[in-house]
Amino acid sequence: MQPVTGLSYEQGPPLGVPLGFFQSATLFLLLAALAGLLASLWPDSLTSRWSPAVLAITHLLTLGFLGLVMVGAMLQMLPVLLGVTVKVRPFWAQAARHGLSAGTLLLALGLGLGDRILLIGAATMLGLSLLSLLPGFTRALFFSRARTSLTWPYRKAWLALWVTFILGLSLALGLAGLWPLADPIGLTHLHLIWGLAGWVLLLIIASAYQVIPMLQLTPPYPARVSRSLTWLLFTGLLLDSLGASTMGAVILAMTALIFSLSTLWIQHRRRRKVVDETMSFWRLGMVSLALCALLLPVTGQLTESLVDPAQTSLGILFLIGFASSVVMGMLYKILPFLAWFHLRTQTGAPSSQIPNMKQFIPDRQQRQHFWLHLLSVVLLLPMPFLPGPFALLGWAFLTLSAFQLLRHIDAVKRSFLAHGGRL
Repeated sequence: MQPVTGLSYEQGPPLGVPLGFFQSATLFLLLAALAGLLASLWPDSLTSRWSPAVLAITHLLTLGFLGLVMVGAMLQMLPVLLGVTVKVRPFWAQAARHGLSAGTLLLALGLGLGDRILLIGAATMLGLSLLSLLPGFTRALFFSRARTSLTWPYRKAWLALWVTFILGLSLALGLAGLWPLADPIGLTHLHLIWGLAGWVLLLIIASAYQVIPMLQLTPPYPARVSRSLTWLLFTGLLLDSLGASTMGAVILAMTALIFSLSTLWIQHRRRRKVVDETMSFWRLGMVSLALCALLLPVTGQLTESLVDPAQTSLGILFLIGFASSVVMGMLYKILPFLAWFHLRTQTGAPSSQIPNMKQFIPDRQQRQHFWLHLLSVVLLLPMPFLPGPFALLGWAFLTLSAFQLLRHIDAVKRSFLAHGGRL
């Protein structure tokens, strides 16, 4: 799988567009960690995945952190990976970012407080913001003449996002009392799998096919994996949605396991043996994803009193151990590269006069952040089985992790501006 070549600077948005999405996303990670700290002061508020506090924190992580990072990355990376231009003006992209941020905040508050007005406001704001991005992404993904082996994986991820959004919109407005919910548990299950296995996992797999070999200097993914894995995952989603839940769950777990083991294998075989700190985040993510795939069947065999906390722990493992770790690893590769690329293109300065990628965020700082994040994962995993105060330390480390990431993104921005860059 070869990268698209011959791209011009004008095909991507200004650096300020993805950078703004990344900064807003990291603020939501910080907000989720602070919400976890606060909720830990009340016994049993975090032991069930259906509790208002857990629902609020989950959406701060999924919509706020992961969602904003992924939309910002797609705006910048689709021209690079697919050779297509996403025709969204910077003004509208920034307006969509603010709208998504406001909608996510309203949704978290509405779920946490059980307030119908907040839920209606959240659904309206999120809907308008996503609709403003729909034409640009749809044209780029479905009507562009450019075709690569990554086109269909990204198309499936984009479709999964819309299924997730429509299901979430139905749930939010149903909870607000605008229409009856015949099967809220069934709708919630579909919303969950299309959001996590569809949008999040599909998009990470699609990006990894190009990003891992290109930026980590590994061999390409095995041809069978890159050709069939996202189709297998999409098949699992469809089967689960059509009522074949057991078979769908088996296929989803198998897909996750194949992807995680394949990624660890090609990283082990990378040509360059120099330590790359971003690989630590990816390896933590892949180990977490493999554990999710292996432990998912086990949770169904537990006693009734243990099923809910076990599933909450699996959610922590997927969202913080897998998805957040991988996103952090991607940011530490993509953001310095984008800053260097835009700086070199804008100023025309020789490489000796602008920072290289390692100087934007030094390895030592990335390493410190990795250990903070690892500790947060380890300490939060047993949280649903313990009284609330025992989770304080895990949320405290996640707060420090989010603050470190925010500080590093700000350092890239300041260095870019100091060397003559324009956002």
